[in-house]
Amino acid sequence: MAENTQMQLVTFQLGEEIYGVNIMDVKEIVKVCQVRPIPNAPYYVEGIFNLRSEIIPVINLHKRFQIKKLEKLEDEEFEGGFIILNIDNNKFGIIIDKIARVVAINLDDIKAPPQMLSGIGTEYIQGVIRQDDSYLIVLDIRKIFNAKELQKIISKN
Repeated sequence: MAENTQMQLVTFQLGEEIYGVNIMDVKEIVKVCQVRPIPNAPYYVEGIFNLRSEIIPVINLHKRFQIKKLEKLEDEEFEGGFIILNIDNNKFGIIIDKIARVVAINLDDIKAPPQMLSGIGTEYIQGVIRQDDSYLIVLDIRKIFNAKELQKIISKN
């Protein structure tokens, strides 16, 4: 197989949908920690937390895209946490409802997103991949948080 025809995604659940981000942008996955609010932060910034002496801002994609949180069933193990992303040497966490798994996908399988998809603007979606009876939504994490926005959030710390 030729080079660069596959990509690995870290997949996770936000509300009812499964999303994926390029594994190359993921630093690590951590369980929910104590998050301290930041005064005057944008509405979707949950706050900051300390990860091994490094201050990490936490972004709430539920608020950013008006996604309803996943309802936890009583017998279900809740596996929420943060995915720590590293974009252009800026680290930040995104809150997830449930971690899924790492999947390898063929770039040819990524299709253009439908016009309306769970409140997330199509400009933030790299594409969708059909999986059995559902879709995996591939996020373009670099477009969700532009450099200027990231700098503003990170400089508040």
